[in-house]
Amino acid sequence: MPGFDPREPETYWGLFRRESRLAAVRRALSITVSDPVRRPDDLALDWDVTLDGHATRYTLLRWDDIVRARFPRSNLRRLREVPALWWRLVRCGYVAPFRREARRFARVIFGVHVIYGLLLTLSLALAAAVLALLPESVRPWSLFAAPLLAYAVLALLMRLTRGKPFYVAHLVDDTAFTHDHASGVEPRMRARLDAFADIIRAAEAGASEIVVIGHSSSSFLGLEALDRVLARDPEFGTRGTPVSFVSIGSVIPWITLDPLATETRDALARVAASDAIGWLDVRAKWDWLSVHQRNPLSASNLPAPADHRPVEIHVKIDDLIEKRIIARRKWNLFRMHFQLLMSSRDPEAFDYVVFVAGPEPIHGLIDRWRDVREQPKGRLAADHVAV
Repeated sequence: MPGFDPREPETYWGLFRRESRLAAVRRALSITVSDPVRRPDDLALDWDVTLDGHATRYTLLRWDDIVRARFPRSNLRRLREVPALWWRLVRCGYVAPFRREARRFARVIFGVHVIYGLLLTLSLALAAAVLALLPESVRPWSLFAAPLLAYAVLALLMRLTRGKPFYVAHLVDDTAFTHDHASGVEPRMRARLDAFADIIRAAEAGASEIVVIGHSSSSFLGLEALDRVLARDPEFGTRGTPVSFVSIGSVIPWITLDPLATETRDALARVAASDAIGWLDVRAKWDWLSVHQRNPLSASNLPAPADHRPVEIHVKIDDLIEKRIIARRKWNLFRMHFQLLMSSRDPEAFDYVVFVAGPEPIHGLIDRWRDVREQPKGRLAADHVAV
């Protein structure tokens, strides 16, 4: 399950195929990726991966249409909804715990909203400067024209910059979606999660293992989908087909610290307590667009979880890409956020392609890493990696 991304699902297939080719060269493996096939209901994109004779069906559960309906929003809608959202979050006491639990990620979220406010201020200033050049005879009318001109300037600035380098529009709209989902005013995502639950549950009939992977915002959406499966089928995961959840680039406390996110917090607690579902959290302290300081349950003010629930692994950026590339990309926050979904340069480090398509089951890897309490952060010993 991808994050808040408006791109067509074939984009992720193309990324996976490209990184599979790199992984094959770097690790001397034979990896083939089939062409993608959209399902008739258009809710998922499927493709097959074969790694040294081991077959995996990869299913991308889609919600890019929901994202496109919300991003990019018009500036008029942002100007109306963003102040109302932050007024609610300040009044309910969300800001302080979010800053405490997220730190870097909170700086990004607060920062992009400040930048958006600065762009608005700049638009007003430019509009006032232009209108000040008009003849005095028409200046009284400028009071009516100023807001319209400032709005046009803001739209032009957002279009020219597209929010770069910090992807302001994307993260402002992503924040709005997250808290709208928390408060229940975004009904489309709930209906989509119901459909995802049906797809996940149906996979049990023909799979040797089910792995639900949630990247970014889908770290909490994946939990909600699995919670729906358990609500409909309490025996799910206990009939011989192991089930695992893998969160990558997790942002769970982003939503669960919102007092209105009752459903998400309840889903987090229930899935975390389910012995039938293994849970691996892949963490990267260099990823500014993830929340990785504490266990997501503790960070969400929920009862302390059992030991190694979830199992955590920490990945170092210089195991994935060369230092010269790190220096060039480190401020490209979205590119770094996607790095864990790519092949690693170090054959002994975490490699997403080999992780999901390798011959060793994911639930077996989770058990191995759970038992290795002193595992060095950022590197995984060769006998604990499916290579």
